[in-house]
Amino acid sequence: MKRTVLVSLLLTLALPAVTPKRSASFAFARWQTGSTPDFPAIDANALMDHIKVLSSDRFEGRAPGSRGEDLTIRYIEDQFRKHGLGAGNVDGSYLQEVPMVGLTPEPTITLLFKKDSEEARLNYLADFVAWTRRVVPTTSLNNSPLLFVGYGVQAPEFDWDDYKGVDVRGRTLVMLVNDPPVPDPGDPARLDPRVFGGDMMTYYGRWTYKFDIGAAKGAAGILLVHETGPAGYPWSVVESFGGERFDLLAPDRNMGKASLEGWISLDQARKMFAMAGQDFESLKKQAARRSFRPVALAVTVSADLHNQIRDLESHNVLAKLEGSDPQLKGECLVYTAHWDHFGIGQPVDGDPIYHGAVDNASGVAGLIEIGGAFAKRPERPKRSILFLATTGEEQGLIGAEYYVANPVFPLAKTLAVINLDGLNVYGRTKDVTLIGLGNSELDDYARRAASAQGREVRADPDPEKGLFYRSDHFSFVKRGVPALDPASGIQYVGKPADFGRNIRGEYTARDYHKPSDKVKSGWDLGGMIEDLQLLWMVGYQVASADRYPEWNTASEFKATRDAQLKAAGAHQ
Repeated sequence: MKRTVLVSLLLTLALPAVTPKRSASFAFARWQTGSTPDFPAIDANALMDHIKVLSSDRFEGRAPGSRGEDLTIRYIEDQFRKHGLGAGNVDGSYLQEVPMVGLTPEPTITLLFKKDSEEARLNYLADFVAWTRRVVPTTSLNNSPLLFVGYGVQAPEFDWDDYKGVDVRGRTLVMLVNDPPVPDPGDPARLDPRVFGGDMMTYYGRWTYKFDIGAAKGAAGILLVHETGPAGYPWSVVESFGGERFDLLAPDRNMGKASLEGWISLDQARKMFAMAGQDFESLKKQAARRSFRPVALAVTVSADLHNQIRDLESHNVLAKLEGSDPQLKGECLVYTAHWDHFGIGQPVDGDPIYHGAVDNASGVAGLIEIGGAFAKRPERPKRSILFLATTGEEQGLIGAEYYVANPVFPLAKTLAVINLDGLNVYGRTKDVTLIGLGNSELDDYARRAASAQGREVRADPDPEKGLFYRSDHFSFVKRGVPALDPASGIQYVGKPADFGRNIRGEYTARDYHKPSDKVKSGWDLGGMIEDLQLLWMVGYQVASADRYPEWNTASEFKATRDAQLKAAGAHQ
């Protein structure tokens, strides 16, 4: 079970203590009255056509605020109309405007590390990637002292504090990514499952948490040390964070954020620690202990960052299927998929277009066709279904964050969210992966649907990557709404036993956040179709059930949901 303290940067960087977990099972006979519908037909050719169009050169990588966005949102809207889905926004349109700001750091930025007369100047993209979320034309660090704060975590429920009361104002924090790897006292070869979820990354391990807590404490700058294993992706993915970055347009122009945020490569981090007279590996080991205290590195960093700034309106695309029950159609279940990718950027092998075929043209294709499957069926669920294609997911879940702050259906009347992000294009599987398995009763709906397909549900095979905190459903989750975050299974029908894990690793290393994420010859959408049929069935059953799905007792999100429903007078 993932245990995180996230409402703190959402409320106070802390959540209430959790209580012991109860069984997730409940009476499935209460799902609905009447018979269970058959799985719907899903057209593989239609799915492939959507993916090809959305990931084509013409759509220019689907960056927010670009010509690619204009083409993308119109395409999605047209497809929703074609399938007979109604406009989803409260103003009677299919579009929800999302006010954003785009910040592009000039690539001439350098980081200058200095100790006495010794200097080291790092190069943008090759050695570091940095930006500011402050909406200002220039920002700088001027001989800011470096302070190593280990993993940069404060987790009172684990009696963990990497700051130990040290005043970090004016300093630049150096942090490690992921959670502190605490050994199990009974078996030092494995991680202690009682602390930070063992080998499962918690929200404390996410770089978004680390930037936010550093800013909340008044740090001038924050640098994360990149390591491929703990980060879950290679340095080439960090390079994709360069160029224009987007954020919601905040009233304070984000002046509460650090002057500079970014990543430094492992090789350059080791050199910087050596310049400070410290051994990186030794300090890394110390940082995995509760007794760790921040270490001043006796090195300063300077940087001047010049921004190009543009305000823009991006858009979520929303469609709706109204529920059949007049008393319940004001409640909804949400399917979501992000439409954005990285647009036109740094060329790789001569290609500057970041096509995003798997990530996430595949998810948008699935969203469109699930919507069509609902619209074609004469038997509608009792509650409404909202189909939400979001902007800015790759920039920090921006479109989802805006939606949950401005929902069409109140969150207390939103039963659950089902996320479609990076669907299976490699063939049928004997299993389906649920990221965050064990969090809620939605798992049981998925198990029942998988069983009807002759398949099984499995947990995330790469829990250390923290995928549950990295996609749009999490914006709903941290506000209490239960979520189902499916991923491809790993037991492929007719393939070697290691095919599933190998193909996941190859995609991450070769195509993830790169221009090469294109439609490939030999793709087989049979597995995508079965996954979409399963998710359609889960959505139909949840939207027709006689009560809301619940978080399991041990979930850190249960208290937020319970308070939300109580305040709204919603029923379960």
